[in-house]
Amino acid sequence: MRDRLGRLSPAIAFAATAGILVLFAAAASAPTPLYVVYQKEWGFPTSTLTIVFAVYVFALIGSLLVLGGLSDHVGRRPVLAAAIALEGAAFVLFFIAGGVTVLVIARIFQGIATGAAFSTLGATLVDLNPPHAPGRAGLVNSVAPISGLAVGAIGCGALVQLGPAPTHLVFAVLLAGAVIAGVAVGRMPETSARRAGAIASLKPILGIPARLRADVLALVPIIIASWALGGLYLSLGPSVAASLFGLSNHLIGGFVVTLLCGAGAATAFVLRSRPTSRILGISAITLSAGTALTLAGVEVHTVALAGIGTVVAGVGFGASALASFGTLARIASPGERSELFAFALVIAYLAFSLPAVAAGYAATSVGLHSTTVVYSLGVIAFGLIALAAQRIRTNRLGP
Repeated sequence: MRDRLGRLSPAIAFAATAGILVLFAAAASAPTPLYVVYQKEWGFPTSTLTIVFAVYVFALIGSLLVLGGLSDHVGRRPVLAAAIALEGAAFVLFFIAGGVTVLVIARIFQGIATGAAFSTLGATLVDLNPPHAPGRAGLVNSVAPISGLAVGAIGCGALVQLGPAPTHLVFAVLLAGAVIAGVAVGRMPETSARRAGAIASLKPILGIPARLRADVLALVPIIIASWALGGLYLSLGPSVAASLFGLSNHLIGGFVVTLLCGAGAATAFVLRSRPTSRILGISAITLSAGTALTLAGVEVHTVALAGIGTVVAGVGFGASALASFGTLARIASPGERSELFAFALVIAYLAFSLPAVAAGYAATSVGLHSTTVVYSLGVIAFGLIALAAQRIRTNRLGP
């Protein structure tokens, strides 16, 4: 399990890297069930709620743009260690927060840490991928983040509803997880040799190698559709459950996110051996159909129908992640990995954040119901665009 220097074996290091990826994703969704608690305690409007959500994403995107390729030059372990330390500092701020200002600072710290970690963790998984299972890194890069989102939302919802100190306990638990993650990184082998260009890599350049552009750009519509839907659930999902369905239980608020992301994680695992082109088609169809069912449930005020629609949409969410990140893991060379993952994540988180911020302001001015309807129709439209784009590319390349 360890070499003579005390380093973890590649197999154990791969598992530890996957666990750290789950931790960061869980931490990202953990505040979601707390938003309505903060809103009630501190008395801010829905627009402020989405700003708190958005600053995290904007900090994450900035981090991806600046730090996304750094680990290709200085090594994976230094970047991961710094990211975990900053994430731990964010948890401390969450723990002591008594108002919106500290909450915003904590989310900024968390966004920077997560951006640095996500692209590096994705590249590390590909570095450590066992030769006998060439698709494993792509699978884990697909399943782990959405599994973490599901675990974080339902875990935090349970702690808020059933445990003491609802705005404190979850961050104490996450801080303990960060300490364990730091120890694991200290034991991991370095998988990327140092090379020149570290300072130059900090210049924000959002691009992809020319030879990969067609493959990567073909993924953009489905990435936008799926992550825009995820943004709606993580920012306003509990508010929709409480305001439109009267489900104010915090555990249910977390379960809304878990239903989407849990279905997505299970789908990515089940479809792991299917051809990417087929998975992309499945993701576009189920994402659009599930969103339409959920919208129908909202319109007729039927929780069961909205729940079924969320599960179906979750199938599309997971299939999209599997096809997208599986393709990136397959086509990238070692020196391109963290930068390419950073590009895809920037697109994903722009789709995750900008529509959600607009929805927050719209909910304040025109109401949550109208906002949910328009947002859902937009997701359906992008899902159909993604399906058309995939079919056009398939026809060009042939079966």
